[in-house]
Amino acid sequence: MRIPVKRALTSAVLVLVAGLAVSGCASLEGDAPAPMTPLSRYALQVEPGLDRIALAVHDQGLSSNQHAALRDLAARYGASGSGHVRIESPAGDDPVAVQQAYAVRSFLQSAGVPEDRIQMAAYNAPDPRAPVLAGFETIRAQVPDCSAEVRNMGGRASNQSSGGFGCAINANMAAQIADPRDILGARPMTPADSGRAAVVFANYRQGEISSTPQEPLVKGRISGAVE
Repeated sequence: MRIPVKRALTSAVLVLVAGLAVSGCASLEGDAPAPMTPLSRYALQVEPGLDRIALAVHDQGLSSNQHAALRDLAARYGASGSGHVRIESPAGDDPVAVQQAYAVRSFLQSAGVPEDRIQMAAYNAPDPRAPVLAGFETIRAQVPDCSAEVRNMGGRASNQSSGGFGCAINANMAAQIADPRDILGARPMTPADSGRAAVVFANYRQGEISSTPQEPLVKGRISGAVE
């Protein structure tokens, strides 16, 4: 069977064009670095932060609002559980500002902050009556800016994820984590209640009931219920 010359040339040209197209796609994808997976591209991370309040200096001492603000600060520090609380008074010769700084220290101690966790310092201020600063260093979850990510949804000859894929999920997770320290690692586990386990095993070895006895029901309700 003889194939016409024109048809043979046409087929050869089509095969050559298809080969060039495939090789072109391969070269384009081979030149660009392989994109990372969404988990490695948007891994949860933490960044340093500062939880600090400024307290105006009053001749009559700390106000009720300042007491509430210091109480909340002590509670947040107790939840963080690390670092020191730093109290900074304006540098100068104003005795009222110095007195207020020590009043802040006394109140924080009464609110549960250990004495060895409180540091006193002075800072350069334009006014000797500048506010007294109280705060501590902390960490916070780093929330990625998904609006700035490049999102090229055009066609490509690979199964790699597009840019920005997974950013929104990690941003939502970072914004909802209550304690950012959980990102750094798992919390230490408390020791098991070995005493209760020993009682259960002892009852089991003696052939006795190992489960906790249930309270009797009275009129369909547990007898120890509070009316």
